[in-house]
Amino acid sequence: MSAKKIHEDQKYVDGLAANNTFITQAIYDKFAPKVINYVKNNSGDTYDAQDIIQETIITIYNQAKQNKLQLTCPFDAYFFLLCKRKWLNELKKSGRKEVTINEEVLSKDDDAQILSFETSVFENKEALFKEMFQELGDACKDLLNATFKIKSMEEVAKSLNITYAYARKKKSLCIGQLTKLVQASPKFNLLNY
Repeated sequence: MSAKKIHEDQKYVDGLAANNTFITQAIYDKFAPKVINYVKNNSGDTYDAQDIIQETIITIYNQAKQNKLQLTCPFDAYFFLLCKRKWLNELKKSGRKEVTINEEVLSKDDDAQILSFETSVFENKEALFKEMFQELGDACKDLLNATFKIKSMEEVAKSLNITYAYARKKKSLCIGQLTKLVQASPKFNLLNY
């Protein structure tokens, strides 16, 4: 089985991950008008579209940083599909039903469909993680937050004024507690279809 070829538009994903303002501006200039038009034709306005675009850029940034997103399709198809899904979910949540889907605007690109689905799953898992993280006690939240920012457990222990051995044991217990909370959530089973 051959590996999929990385698309030349990977530069947009890499640029977002590197906080490159020129790439971000290029995304707005090249790809936003299509999204704005779609949202305006489907019960929204320019402000709604700008919110969707911003959320999508943040999602792609997060996935690029955490999962090393590899684009195997044109960025335009991937970006538009994500924006479209976000907008349709927003309409569903708000109860606005007058949605007209313009088939000419929809992407027929299989890779874009697959990538946008994977990104949606990633986004839902991240939201569940954040929600369950808030259920932890303050000591666990402080310790785990410190380990997210500081790579060395010795430095984490020092910054929290605890011993290295205690920091390691407590981190293990906190991760175990977080894992149980995530797996016990009704949303967890929906993510693993």
